[in-house]
Amino acid sequence: MTNIRPRPGSTLPDLLQWLESPFGERHAMRIESYVDQGQFVIRCELPGVDPDNDIHLDLQGNQLNITAERRYEERDDQHSEFHYGTLNRTLLLPANCNTDEIEAEYDAGILTVRIPQRDSGGRREIPIARRG
Repeated sequence: MTNIRPRPGSTLPDLLQWLESPFGERHAMRIESYVDQGQFVIRCELPGVDPDNDIHLDLQGNQLNITAERRYEERDDQHSEFHYGTLNRTLLLPANCNTDEIEAEYDAGILTVRIPQRDSGGRREIPIARRG
């Protein structure tokens, strides 16, 4: 990998910092979803938020809406900077999710949502009624 050294006074360091920012200015919520031991699992990368006040989960039908608000302030002797913003993602849950038993936890900047799956019974043939 090439080491890029911007010339003094260039805006390139700011641009590189913005591109590398995992949260802040891009307002992106990184999400992964997978099935684990009969549960549909959603993991969201949400560092620097207070789960009691800044993260909200809302379920409507089979759509899970995740909203997070981030406020971050950084100060040193010569510089002060703050970032804030609202992040929002809506996920369509699989039809076999038991939405009555959703559990969520927040640990080390990661929100994990677990939803048990109902036994879908697999694939089945649907009979066709004959009329007339």
